[in-house]
This record gives sequence, C-alpha cells and structure tokens, in this order.
Amino acid sequence: MSESTTGATAASGALRGAIGETLLEVRDLQKHFPLTQGVLFKRTVGHVRAVDGVNLTMHRGETVGLVGESGCGKSTVSKLLVALEKPTAGSILYKGRDVAKMGGRALKEYRREVQIIFQDPYASLNPRMTVGDIVAEGWSVHADVAPKKGRLQRTQELLDRVGLNPDYVNRYPHQFSGGQRQRIGIARALALRPEIIVCDEPVSALDVSVQAQVVNLLEDLQDEFGLSYLFIAHDLSVVRHISDRVAVMYLGSIVEEGTDEQVYTAPSHPYTQALLSSVPLHEPHLRGQKDRILLQGDVPSPADPPSGCRFRTRCWKAQDICAQEAPALVDRGQGHPSACHFAEARTVVPVDVE
Repeated sequence: MSESTTGATAASGALRGAIGETLLEVRDLQKHFPLTQGVLFKRTVGHVRAVDGVNLTMHRGETVGLVGESGCGKSTVSKLLVALEKPTAGSILYKGRDVAKMGGRALKEYRREVQIIFQDPYASLNPRMTVGDIVAEGWSVHADVAPKKGRLQRTQELLDRVGLNPDYVNRYPHQFSGGQRQRIGIARALALRPEIIVCDEPVSALDVSVQAQVVNLLEDLQDEFGLSYLFIAHDLSVVRHISDRVAVMYLGSIVEEGTDEQVYTAPSHPYTQALLSSVPLHEPHLRGQKDRILLQGDVPSPADPPSGCRFRTRCWKAQDICAQEAPALVDRGQGHPSACHFAEARTVVPVDVE
C-alpha cells in the first residue's frame, strides 16, 4: 500500500474517534413477511416472523458474533442493517439517528458507512464485470470518496491489501477460486471506507484452510482501519475465534448474549448448550469429556411460532410457565443475559479447548 494511502488511513482512523463509542443500536427489531393466497385477488392469510424482537448494540472497533441454525433470521437481520429491507417495527439507530426514517442524502451516506460481505462469493459478483470495475463500482455513486484520476491505483492497492495480485484488475470472477472471490468481496466492501461491515456467513462456502485465511485477513483489516463487524455464522468455532461478544439467535429472537468467554465456557440457555455440544473437538483425548445434547423434534415454523418460549417444544426443561410467558432476555445470576425461565450455567465443551 502506498504512503499516501497509509497516511489517509491513519487520518481516517484519527477522525473516527475513540474505540468503544456506540455506533449501531438495534431496538425491538421486527421483520414480518406476508403470506398471501390467490392469483388475481391476493389476500394476506398470515405472516412469517423472520425477525421478531431483536436487540443488539455495536461499538466502534468491536466484533459481534450472531449465531444460530439456518432459517433463524440471521440473514434477514443483515439485510435490515444495510437498509436492503425495511423493518416492520422497531428501530435501527446509527449514531442516534433512526435508519428507517432516513431518506435521500442521509440514507446514501448511511449505506456508505455500513457495507456487507455476502455469503456466496460467486453469486454476489457480477460475472460480466472485471474485478477492477466491481471494486470501483461504489465510487460511481460516492464520487467524493475517490477522485477519478487515481481510481485504478486505489483499486490495485485494495486488491493488494486483501492478498490478491494487483495485476488481476482486468480479470473476471470466474477466473478466481472461492477464497479469492471472497477477497474481492472484502475489497469491494472496503472501497467506501465504511465504519461497519456486516459479514453474512463470509466463510461458510469456503474450505477450512481458506476460512482461517479469510478470518485472519478480517482481523488484520479491523486493526488497520478501526472497523466494527457483525459476524454472522452457524460455525461456532469460527465465531469464537473472531468475536468479542456473541448473540445466539433462535426463531427470530436473541436467546442468549455475552462475551465469547461467557457464552462458550458457561452457556445458560438450553439451545446454546445444544449448539455447543454439536461442535466437533479436534483433540481426540478430549472428545469423551464433552456433553452430547440431542434436540428432539423440528424447528417450528416462523409463520406459526409456539406461544411463550419459542424453544419450549424442543427443550428438556420446559414447564407450564414456558408456554404461558415468554422469558425476557435478562441476567438470571449467570453473569450474562439469557432468555430462559430456568437458565443454568453448564460446561458443555472442556474449558481448555480453544
């Protein structure tokens, strides 16, 4: 990277302020998709409650991990945060301003500050555009970020920073491997100098060895540019490696939240415990020490969630109160919030395993 770019990065970091400032606050976020019937005269017969009461806070320079099974609403949260979808209810506050009420220039500026890395590194890249055009595409909308004269050089610097040959600017996505395509997606997200990057399962489609390279790259970029990440994944070992705080999501809502140490060493919600029990251990001599928790039944439909606690239909602790009253996400003596009437810390994975 050139000296001018390094200087600009340092200046940008100075302008961004102190680490720890609250950047994004999500309050009671909901997104319900209508279910319709009929061909000519469509009528709404119900709603899919994809996101139903999510609360999250992101600070500057922090990585928040969001984990859960497929279909729990993680990707819908990511689309809401980057303003690709409008919330049904609740609010997304960026530096105190409600994103849902933004329009025109304010919304354009917000979309520059909050970028996304998509799950599929091939489907998210236009096959008819060169890599250079893909990375520089955002500058055609936000022309003030990069002057036209130096765009080629800046594109090459970005490719070099994410570990690609700068001479690849004229190649097309099909000429790259999966890991290289995801690096292109990362370079595109960095091009507009965002403060927050939403990583929507960025390594789930990659080989294990490539996953480690991409995660390490994301950590290096966070240190260099002062980025904040919302890292969405279903692989708990990857989330633990990169996250400062972890939120566990089930059927549209957060069921447990805490630091990576709290959630992994002392999970208190039965669903979190079951998720951790499914994580494979690489050390053979420790595999017999892990609790194995097998959940019964299928995940309920978000179009017709259970009353009270949504996890009660698969929970071995469920009692009458679970069907009558939805548990609040509060600390019940375990040191971190858990949405369970009978929350109890339990060691599932041996504590000496990283």
